[in-house]
Amino acid sequence: MRIDKFLWCVRFYKTRSIATDEIKKNRVSVGTATVKSSKEVKEGDLIKIRKNQIDYVIKILEIPKSRVGAKLVPVYIQDKTDKEQHEILKQRKLAQDYYRIKGEGRPTKKDRRELDDYIESDSTSAMENGEWDLFFSDVEE
Repeated sequence: MRIDKFLWCVRFYKTRSIATDEIKKNRVSVGTATVKSSKEVKEGDLIKIRKNQIDYVIKILEIPKSRVGAKLVPVYIQDKTDKEQHEILKQRKLAQDYYRIKGEGRPTKKDRRELDDYIESDSTSAMENGEWDLFFSDVEE
């Protein structure tokens, strides 16, 4: 089986074209040699993949006939990635969660406009009611 198709079948990449592009960028190698996307892989090959600044190493246990479900992936590959690489990945995920809670998403343009309207209406209503004059007059006395 071609290496680009294999990486797609074991769900390492979302599409086959993404797998092909990554191979062209020399981010995938079999053994020690970088390969082309047409390279045929066989059982027992070690594949080194650079993805998301992590160096993955996988061993092919079996060649799938077509794309497999996520639960069946361990039947076809064995992860031989260093534990340090997995720790780096965990640290990156924790750093991302620190700034934004998962599922919250970033504010939309509508959210920003509503916030601007709220701030403007709050400050103008306080000025119109003369609350600022009262506030500063208490300080002087």
